[in-house]
Amino acid sequence: MHPYPGSAPPLVTIGDIACTQDEVITPSGRAPIANTTWTFTDMSRTTREIPVWAIVCAIVFFFLCLLGLLLLLVREERTQGTVQVTVQGQGLLHVTQIPVFAPAAVMDLGARVNYARNLAFRG
Repeated sequence: MHPYPGSAPPLVTIGDIACTQDEVITPSGRAPIANTTWTFTDMSRTTREIPVWAIVCAIVFFFLCLLGLLLLLVREERTQGTVQVTVQGQGLLHVTQIPVFAPAAVMDLGARVNYARNLAFRG
């Protein structure tokens, strides 16, 4: 038994939004998927920083040999923030924010929203 009684199984979920072939199901309510409008806003940022372990190792190995300074060239990517997804349809407006920790997660959520847009277009 799926978690949305009285409806078809979800084809895609985006945070707390589920889309079936015919409708959008959110905590704010349900609406037909046809003619829904989807908005995807990436509010995350990815930075490249020197990790703490590289700084500590560079200091320790600096006294042993000057090659320890090469560890300061190490960079680590960090992604922080959220992705905001808004769905608006007949009698429905729902906004959800989903935390992301990798660029791949942002791309995955973008692909899910595009799939939901495709379902809305076909509906």
